[in-house]
Amino acid sequence: MNIITAEFIISNSDYRKCPQDGKPEYAFIGRSNVGKSSLINMLTNRKGLAMTSSKPGKTMLINHFLINGEWYLVDLPGYGYARRGKDSREQLRKLIEDYVLCRDAMTSLFVLVDSRHDAQKIDLEFIEWLGENGVPFAIVFTKADKQGSGKLSLQVNVYKQKLLESWEELPPIFVTSSETKKGRDELLAYIEDINASI
Repeated sequence: MNIITAEFIISNSDYRKCPQDGKPEYAFIGRSNVGKSSLINMLTNRKGLAMTSSKPGKTMLINHFLINGEWYLVDLPGYGYARRGKDSREQLRKLIEDYVLCRDAMTSLFVLVDSRHDAQKIDLEFIEWLGENGVPFAIVFTKADKQGSGKLSLQVNVYKQKLLESWEELPPIFVTSSETKKGRDELLAYIEDINASI
């Protein structure tokens, strides 16, 4: 897929106020500081499309970007940012859950995981929750350039084994790097294939 245009459309805190034109939406989510904004900028070839920040937990809203006038890339807030207050965490949890469960246009959710770390309880619980609710999703390992290919494939394989303890079948899995653009073509081809089948 060739991305010709990528434009910011709207930010809001309520899934019911998201665009109503019926175009498919591909949402990106992950723990704070997983490299989500960098990945979105890499996928779209736009340096400042999604705001990257050294402060975790910056995204507090549902952000819609229209790609090629055909589909939306949706930037969701990160989950599990411990330094937020209880009320703020609860508000974010509701925002994320409402969007993921109630948004008809949401075609697939990409769950971002830092490839350098072992499987985190918070990620596994979120993935489990998606499975229980029948939400279509894929796993995207980020920051693949931060370690050697041997360590990387070992980490990914260990993660897969962990998932297979509770999953009969694994979701689609992508390994990416915002620095080297690794995984970009595969991820965009996956979106293109789904769009073609809708």
